[in-house]
Amino acid sequence: MRTAFLVLVLANLGFLAWSRYGAPADAADPAPPARQIEPEKLKLISPGALPPAPVAAAVKKPAPASAPAPVSPAVSCMEWGSFTLADAPRAEQALEPLGLGARLAQRRTEEVAGWWVFIPPQGSRQAAIRKASELKALGVNEYFIVQEEGEYRWALSLGVFRNEESAQARLAALRGQGVRTARVGPRETVVPKVWLQVKSVDAPLQARLKDIVRQIDGTELKDCP
Repeated sequence: MRTAFLVLVLANLGFLAWSRYGAPADAADPAPPARQIEPEKLKLISPGALPPAPVAAAVKKPAPASAPAPVSPAVSCMEWGSFTLADAPRAEQALEPLGLGARLAQRRTEEVAGWWVFIPPQGSRQAAIRKASELKALGVNEYFIVQEEGEYRWALSLGVFRNEESAQARLAALRGQGVRTARVGPRETVVPKVWLQVKSVDAPLQARLKDIVRQIDGTELKDCP
C-alpha cells in the first residue's frame, strides 16, 4: 500500500516536469487571452483620424519645344529696271544714298517695247519745240521729239514700255503733273535698256530698294537672271 502511494506521487511529479519543460514549442498556450491579447492597450481610431494615403507625385510633362522661327534666305542679287540709256543715270543717282559701291552694276539688253506714252504730232518742228517748252514748265523733263519720217513725225514721246499697264502708270503720273494731251498707244520697236543690278542683298537692303523703286513708275525690282 505504501509502495503504491510512492509510485503515484512520482508519476505526478514526472508529468508536472514534462508539461513545463518537455512540452513541444507549438503546444497550445494554456492561457492565451492573458498573455497574447491585452484589452487595456487596445484603442479605437475613428476613420477621420486615419492619416491620408500617400499620393503619387504628379509627373510633370516637359513643355513641347517651340518650333524655330523661319529664317528668310538672303537674296544674293536683285536688279531694278528697265531704263532707257537716258534714264539710267537718274536711277543710279537715286541709289547713291545706299552706298552700294562695287555691289552696283549694269546689265544691258534690248527689249521690244509694245506700248508708248506720247503727245500726237504737232505738225512742224517749231510746234513740237513749243510743246516741249510747255512740258518743261510742268516739270516734265523725260521726253524726245520724233523726227524720223512717218505718221508720228513731230510727235513727242514720253516713254516706251513693254506692256500697257506700265504705260498707263506713266500716263497717270503725267496727268498728276498737269499734262492733258498725252495718250497711250501701241508701238513695237526695239529699244536698248539698262538693268541696275545690286549684289549681296539682305532683307533690310531689299526693303530700302523697294522704297526707291516706288519713286519711278513703270519699273520693277526682281531677282537677277
